[in-house]
Amino acid sequence: MHTHRIATLAAVSAVALALAACGDGSSGDDASGAAGDGATTIDYWLWDANQQPAYQACADAFTEANPDVTVTITQRGWDDYWATLTTGFQSDTAPDVFTNHLSRYPEFVENGVLLPLDEVLPDVDTSIYVEGLADLWIAQDGQRYGLPKDWDTIALFYNSAMLADAGLTEDDMNSLEWNPDDGGTFEAAVAALTVDENGVRGNEDGFDPENVAVYGLGLPGSGGGLGQTEWSFFTDTVGWTHTDENPWGTSYNYDDPAFQEAIAWWKSLIDKGYMPPLEQTVGASMNDNFGAGQSAINANGSWMIGSYAGYEGIELGIAPTPIGPNGERSSMFNGLADSIFAGTDNPEAAARWVEFLGSEECQQLVGEAGVVFPAIPAAVDTATASFEERGVDVSAFTTHVEDGTTFLLPITDNAADVTAIMAPAMDAVLNGSADASSLTAANEQVNALFE
Repeated sequence: MHTHRIATLAAVSAVALALAACGDGSSGDDASGAAGDGATTIDYWLWDANQQPAYQACADAFTEANPDVTVTITQRGWDDYWATLTTGFQSDTAPDVFTNHLSRYPEFVENGVLLPLDEVLPDVDTSIYVEGLADLWIAQDGQRYGLPKDWDTIALFYNSAMLADAGLTEDDMNSLEWNPDDGGTFEAAVAALTVDENGVRGNEDGFDPENVAVYGLGLPGSGGGLGQTEWSFFTDTVGWTHTDENPWGTSYNYDDPAFQEAIAWWKSLIDKGYMPPLEQTVGASMNDNFGAGQSAINANGSWMIGSYAGYEGIELGIAPTPIGPNGERSSMFNGLADSIFAGTDNPEAAARWVEFLGSEECQQLVGEAGVVFPAIPAAVDTATASFEERGVDVSAFTTHVEDGTTFLLPITDNAADVTAIMAPAMDAVLNGSADASSLTAANEQVNALFE
């Protein structure tokens, strides 16, 4: 694959709003342990409830091979996860090992709360992972702070019955194109799939954009400064990049006219009634609205495949992101990893657990569960087969890696402060209180963080 060149510790919690695309676990928490008779217990945290059973299977296998260590797994919902973890760092009560995110770890490194894996796993083989994943977890100090566990890309979930009712086909969805002038065939499809309360479609005379029953395109929120599932797959295809280089850029590009033009077009879908107003997204679940028949297309991440495939009465289709002005599709590429808390009382046992989490044995168990795409290629094949056994074609996600149409989630310092600036700035554009040109002023504030 190729890539186009992510404050204080307490401020880290501000990133959660922009990154909720990666936090689809339930809001509750739960703990369970692998049976072991040893005196050492490793606390392990994750945020996705859908992945907990697979990692419990890994914990059981690990303890069977390491009877001196018991692994206790705790799952917390996305917002609670990061808030509790941040508090744990400050009070020295954080878990020994936890699932980490690319946008978070630079500030964790800066605050000294991560244990460099080079100190405890000096000979770990990172060549076993999907190309490029392991390198993302090497910080500017040259040390490694995580072992890869999975990766994700973006695609379009759609309601096949609604598609047929609108006179569209699977081939239409697989060949969509977009541009910031008229939206191309992508906007035309979204218009045809939008239906007002009188049954009039968005591409028909008499359509009422103020009273919509089914939106052609769902909206999870404004996307903050990342836009992972919201707009990044559009903006990348106009030649725009979040930062001057990636990883470890020191200048953001929200003042780029090409970016602002793309965002203005995206916002126009709300004005036309094809996408819900921003205020309707507050406290709402885009995917649950899809499951309730309130939207026809949702752009979302591969970690959500199980959720979308689980809605009863919905014949699910998955299409790749639309082809943009540059002639290519695009998707942000993100990969999670497991990290060790610098304050752990059991660094040696924690390191053994992290190494096992990143092993083919564990990742094959995760692949068999068919929830995410593991970081090891053979386990990706296992996951793909697991999805196929359930009748879910996931090629719309994997094609980005195969075709090299990915770009990295931006990895920079000051991520929490960037989010604190860009989230309200993007909200203002989407709710109509500011236009896209206002992002130039926001960009000046962002870049001042790096001076």
